[in-house]
Amino acid sequence: MAQRITTDKVHVYGPTSGASNSNEKRTSSGAVLKRLLPYLAPFRLQLSFAFVLVVVTALVQAAGPALIGQAIDFYIVGKDQNGLARDMLLLLGIYIVGLVAQGGQIYLISSIGQRFLSELRAQIFDKVEALSIAYFDKHKAGDLMSRLLNDINTINQLLSQGLTQVIGSVFSLVGIVVAMVVLSIPLALVSFIVLPIMIWITVIFARRSRVTFQQTRAVIGIVSSELEEELTGIRVAQAYNRTGANIEHFAEHNAANRDVNVRAVAITSAFTPTIDLLSTLATAIVAGFGGWLAINHQIPVGVVVAFFLYVQQFFRPIQIISNIYTQVQSAVAGTERILQLVDEPVEQKDVPGAQPLPPVVGRVVFNHVNFAYNADDAKPDFVLRDINLTVEPGQTIAFVGETGAGKSTLISLIPRFYDVTSGKVTIDGYNVHDVTLESLRKQIGLVQQDTYLFSGSVADNLRYGRLDATDEEVEAAAKTASAHDFIMTLPQGYKTILGERGSGLSQGQRQLLAFARTVLAGTRILILDEATSSIDTRTEELIQEALKRLLKGRTSFVIAHRLSTIRDATTVIVIDKGQIAESGTHEELLARNGKYADLYHRQFPR
Repeated sequence: MAQRITTDKVHVYGPTSGASNSNEKRTSSGAVLKRLLPYLAPFRLQLSFAFVLVVVTALVQAAGPALIGQAIDFYIVGKDQNGLARDMLLLLGIYIVGLVAQGGQIYLISSIGQRFLSELRAQIFDKVEALSIAYFDKHKAGDLMSRLLNDINTINQLLSQGLTQVIGSVFSLVGIVVAMVVLSIPLALVSFIVLPIMIWITVIFARRSRVTFQQTRAVIGIVSSELEEELTGIRVAQAYNRTGANIEHFAEHNAANRDVNVRAVAITSAFTPTIDLLSTLATAIVAGFGGWLAINHQIPVGVVVAFFLYVQQFFRPIQIISNIYTQVQSAVAGTERILQLVDEPVEQKDVPGAQPLPPVVGRVVFNHVNFAYNADDAKPDFVLRDINLTVEPGQTIAFVGETGAGKSTLISLIPRFYDVTSGKVTIDGYNVHDVTLESLRKQIGLVQQDTYLFSGSVADNLRYGRLDATDEEVEAAAKTASAHDFIMTLPQGYKTILGERGSGLSQGQRQLLAFARTVLAGTRILILDEATSSIDTRTEELIQEALKRLLKGRTSFVIAHRLSTIRDATTVIVIDKGQIAESGTHEELLARNGKYADLYHRQFPR
């Protein structure tokens, strides 16, 4: 189950969510958003044009009240109808230009935003694909999905709705301030009396809202993780009558998500009326002081009217920015989680100077191999200790032992799902650490206990490791793996569309397809990780027939709890507490009457 959370203190990041601890120092909003700038570099020209349109829009908004004030003082008071008509036509033309400029900037920035998000999604997906298996051992798929979907969506909302308004509001604010100062410095200074209060309130709001929105992004990640876990395990939940308890458990997480978001709304709802109050106060100040100046003939009435309009316009951008600020904080929190994923180091990657592994014969050597998952700790807990093993081409090596002995970890070192802590693994004399991952894994076939099939046709799933295979080659591979007969019983044969994870097929049928996929890939090294542990007797017979054909001529590593499936192995290796305890043929080990014999007789009592 996902971690338990409370609304008092949400641990925003931890081992489950895959980010830093909640006590770590927060990155500033500016620093987070600055990290996004390289993604905008390809759009410099469009951004420059959008910037020009933003400036034009700001100038239009700043010019409007000044023209109205001029019309009052020069044309209405002076009863100049022609001058008033010209002034109004000019005002209309300016506003039309402003509308066109505003529409253009919205389109450009929104378009840039969507292309930017597309690039960001692509990079994140590339990063997820490159992350090591160890990363996925520690982080839940639901939280990663939340980053790819929910956190990206917060940036999408900011770019498509908020960014244009924020940029336009900032430039409008600058234009308004300049116009007010030009018209009357004393009245402008009085109008700005409320600014220190507004800045102080904004800073307080920013601090509180930043923490709250970080919590909202973390909680939705936990909720997504919980939902993904519950949906994946729905059959188990129903089988053990856990649906009621799961509903209650999910309700706790959902309530935490609700409470954190309500807290965010409360902060937002308190900020907006405060800005409105300051706007009203500034308007009253302009009315009082501006009226006094006009009565004493120190400024024209038109300037006072223009200031009324400017004060309203002055606080309108601030109100827009304050309303958008919630989106900004949510987007910053989401961006922080995304960038933490982007910054996650790739443990398994090509070392500098790595060379492609040439076509292999299949000689695999483990030379004094030690491995610990916590290798960086002061006292690492070694899962494997001093493993020495030489496997000649074409041999079949079977690993047996108690659960947790280190069998799966050992074979995971061959395709470099994990790197050895010390020692080395070589294939045909090449250290697997020194060759490119692509060339290494291309020559290793893998069939696991939990066979994963993708949504798509049967043929598409078989071609997963070799996309250019012909229909004839696909069918030949299926026949070799004893899968052809059952495939032909499907509604559309090889064109039958499989559901998620191959739903509709039995476990044995999915494993036969996995065998066929490996046959088609044509690899010289084969790893079978308990690939025959969850099948019926008839399917086991089919797989045994397929194995005889599949293993022939290939260097194979087989992990099997069913000891009947490894009788013909070249060598059986007994792994006990991370070490090789025994090795030999099936008959030799039985004759020794040691650990292997004990395991065997437990399954097949005398």
